[in-house]
Amino acid sequence: MSESFVYITCASLEEAGAIGEMLVERRLAACANILPGMRSIYWWRGRMERAEETVLIAKTRDDLVDALTEAVKAAHGYEVPCVVSLPITGGNPDFLAWIRSETAGE
Repeated sequence: MSESFVYITCASLEEAGAIGEMLVERRLAACANILPGMRSIYWWRGRMERAEETVLIAKTRDDLVDALTEAVKAAHGYEVPCVVSLPITGGNPDFLAWIRSETAGE
């Protein structure tokens, strides 16, 4: 079994907190880190946009990424939320085991 970080951008600290808590409560993530104060520049509907956002990073198992993504999409205020899975290719084996033990359905 492999683990992933899931990178999510949110419109506010409050939204990131609510989504992070939901993911951990449902055991779709072992942990959620919230990093406020991100500035984004991006294209949306043919226009360059700028926004203040909050980063949410969820630590989970690869086999839960699809369920986590659907949960985020259902709870998120954006029409097309950024939810991107990044595989963890190494690290502290004890920490990786902790991710596995604290997520659903092991």
